[in-house]
Amino acid sequence: MQNDLRKMGLAELRAVRGKSNGLYWSVGLFSMFANLLMLTGPMYMLQVYDRVLGSKSEETLIALSLLVVFLYGVMGILDFTRGRVMARVGARFQADLDRRVFDAVVRKSAVAPDARTQSGLADLESIQRFLTSPVLLAFFDLPWTPIFIAGIFLFHPLLGWLAVAGGTVLILIALANQLLSRLPQLKAGHASQTATVMSDQLRIEAEMVQAMGMRDAAFDRWQTARSGALQEQIKATDVGGGFTSLTKTLRLFLQSAMLGLGAYLVLQNEMTPGAMIAGSILLGRALAPIETMLTQWQTVQRATKGWDALADLLGTVRPEPPRTDLPKPKAQLVAKALTVVPPGEKTASLRGLNFDLPPGHAMGVIGPSGAGKSTLARCVTGVWRPAGGSIRLDAAALDQYAPNVLGQHIGYLPQRVQLFDGTIAENIARLSLQPDDAKVVAAAQKADAHKMILELPEGYDTRVNAAQQRLSGGQIQRIGLARALYDDPVILVLDEPNSNLDNEGTQALNQAIRGAKADGRSVIIMAHRPAAIQECDLLLVIDGGVRTAFGPKDEILKSMVKNHQQIQRAPAGAGGVT
Repeated sequence: MQNDLRKMGLAELRAVRGKSNGLYWSVGLFSMFANLLMLTGPMYMLQVYDRVLGSKSEETLIALSLLVVFLYGVMGILDFTRGRVMARVGARFQADLDRRVFDAVVRKSAVAPDARTQSGLADLESIQRFLTSPVLLAFFDLPWTPIFIAGIFLFHPLLGWLAVAGGTVLILIALANQLLSRLPQLKAGHASQTATVMSDQLRIEAEMVQAMGMRDAAFDRWQTARSGALQEQIKATDVGGGFTSLTKTLRLFLQSAMLGLGAYLVLQNEMTPGAMIAGSILLGRALAPIETMLTQWQTVQRATKGWDALADLLGTVRPEPPRTDLPKPKAQLVAKALTVVPPGEKTASLRGLNFDLPPGHAMGVIGPSGAGKSTLARCVTGVWRPAGGSIRLDAAALDQYAPNVLGQHIGYLPQRVQLFDGTIAENIARLSLQPDDAKVVAAAQKADAHKMILELPEGYDTRVNAAQQRLSGGQIQRIGLARALYDDPVILVLDEPNSNLDNEGTQALNQAIRGAKADGRSVIIMAHRPAAIQECDLLLVIDGGVRTAFGPKDEILKSMVKNHQQIQRAPAGAGGVT
């Protein structure tokens, strides 16, 4: 199964790469003429030493020099052109896959995040860098290496065999470099990625790390990961650097050896001085692609790793199928025998759950920690899909709506509200580049956050930083509620909505719930506090992933709690429902 998914991912990558096949052929054509023009230098030296110096003709020297200037100019233009073409090939490859990879990373991270998934965009960038790097052009030049060596044979067989021997040794070095440096590079990349993920986590939770005196322990843990990454990187650098130095030394030695052998053959009257110089230049050109590939082999390895990782990611997270646009649904949510298995687990968190939430009603979901309340929230919002049964919005299964469309119909306030880099208005407008000001203000007013936002230094244009938020927990939660209410969703899913709210904030929350019900929308509230379910009409009780009670709130509470009247009058900060 995994192999089949990987094949689908590879097919998708190859299809995108295949869009530039015409450009690859044009680069191959430019490379052919550019490499032919590389013979300009050897031929010029051959003519100067064997004809100009012998005839002492200044006119011939001037004519040859002007021709060489023209040919080198053409060669430079061709080389520059093929570089520009490959830059656009790389940009096109990345542009065609940017959204696909971004969606796959977000969808996979929302379900089952891991370090390999988080590197998806970096993997795509590594392939783009490979496509625009000199090493790929070296692959186009490599087929000309045998032709240049054949040209050396024309000067003298001994020079040709020396070139063959040198080229063979360099190729063996290249193969050894690939085999011996692959594992260290993989280990170094994995260790570095682990250290980066850890540093991001510590940076996001910097306030908690500082407040709880965890800074030294956090540094020690991060330094352990960082030191491991540095050690693996040093090992990889030592291996790659050793092969690079060996290649450079051998190439320089071969050129000197070519001159020495050529000088000997000239002394034996078996070749001319011009052929000796031309053979040395031609050898350097023949070996140049091999040296380029060796010096930039890390780019090749990183792109290969990225290609494999993207194939796995795109194979696992298939593209969203096209869906028929449905009219805006009514706020009718029905679950029948709903069973949900968290990704990567084998045990269901919800089993055989049934409920019917009609428009204009609020349903409280209560139960002990780990009962499955947050699982239900993830399922209702479409993050997790049912493993059995169904959950329908206005008679349509949730997966019949495109994810972006479903997000417009269902407003979600998670337990932990996260604001993103941008303005308050942009966060309420769900990161839209052009927020609808009227809708932003309307959502804030419904969340009773309008006055609070206006009191901020720049009001709705106040910028927030995801890593260094200076707003209180209550302010963030009320902005998150405004974001959930933006664009008038028909269903509101509020997971512990008053966990950070004071009495004023709780009253604002209840007012927002009353307003949503009055507008014909439905509300689902996962709660521990009685104040959070004050406006609820229905109550769903979950224990161990199974429904233990469902019905009108007052009836359920009377049957479960003896001190029902006391709980009904409990203030915002009262203890949890049991």
